[in-house]
Amino acid sequence: MAGLYLHVPFCKSKCAYCGFYSVASLKRKGDYLESLKQEIIQRKDYLHGEPVHTVYFGGGTPSILSIDELKSIITQLHDTFDIDPQAEITLEANPDTLSLEYLESLRQLGINRLSIGIQSFFDNDLQYLSRKHNSAHARECVGLAKKAGFENINLDLIYGLPTSDADQWNRNLDLFLEMDVPHLSAYALTLEPNSILTKLIEQGKTAPVNEEDAVRDYEILCQKMAQHGFVHYEISNFCKPQMQSRHNTSYWFGIPYLGLGPSAHSYDGTSRQWNNNVIASEAKQTNLTLETLSPEQIYDEYVMLRLRTMWGIDLKYMRREMGERFYDYCLRQAEPLIAQKRLSRTGDSLYLTDEQMLFADGIAEELFWA
Repeated sequence: MAGLYLHVPFCKSKCAYCGFYSVASLKRKGDYLESLKQEIIQRKDYLHGEPVHTVYFGGGTPSILSIDELKSIITQLHDTFDIDPQAEITLEANPDTLSLEYLESLRQLGINRLSIGIQSFFDNDLQYLSRKHNSAHARECVGLAKKAGFENINLDLIYGLPTSDADQWNRNLDLFLEMDVPHLSAYALTLEPNSILTKLIEQGKTAPVNEEDAVRDYEILCQKMAQHGFVHYEISNFCKPQMQSRHNTSYWFGIPYLGLGPSAHSYDGTSRQWNNNVIASEAKQTNLTLETLSPEQIYDEYVMLRLRTMWGIDLKYMRREMGERFYDYCLRQAEPLIAQKRLSRTGDSLYLTDEQMLFADGIAEELFWA
């Protein structure tokens, strides 16, 4: 069982807050498509013949690609890998790129899950984030996706915006609930080091981010989603029962995946690889950086990823797969955190409550191998 991630780096324009590798131009799209197909063939053995159960087109803006371009990529994937007939195939999309005809064609290609970057249903938020769509696009595209036959839909929202107060954030969540879709990914606005937004704030040209607002919005988020029966299965992810993102859940469970395209990461259980942030001008092997993980690094990654989820750290798994040394160390480090009510334990699971998840990174650091 394995996954495929394909990075599509093209956007109509660069969003002010974005820290991902992307380019606001389609000039190199032909180079990208040819090199991507060559990379698929060249790296076919990375997953050792494991059946692929998830495929994820991320970006950038994957929905900026035409149906024919997506079809050529998907055809190459099927020709190269053993893709499960029931695989979850996700495409990230921006509202302004979606029409009914395009969405119906996506369904015909076998794409069965959409992740739509709404970010907000309010124009003042969207303008602050320099998004290309407006509130009307945001509301309309969900209806079009449903009309095209999509049932497995995720919407992205961003909280902690200086343009939004508690009432507006509440209304954003109400509008999400009115859409009746099964999945929400909600992220605190983060200032990436080299983003346009960070530079504008440093220059005093736009409103700064207030961490207290983000905490307030997160508390509203957790409470409201629980009231409406959504499962909080990862720090930023909420779903109706049994509607988790299978692809992203694979990351948190340490299932191997192959990343294809510029800046994409791969993981095979013992090492990580990542591609350079370059669109190849010729069809050739992508330049890779390799990091072989030590047992201590594997332990740290397991702790960090699993604490982000509702499943938490499985102590039986840790003992069986990593050995007594790591099991004993984790328990010793956990004892004072449990006593301080910063970490919870039930049976053989160490996990974080909604309130504790606000401090997940700091708690994980205290469990890390010193």
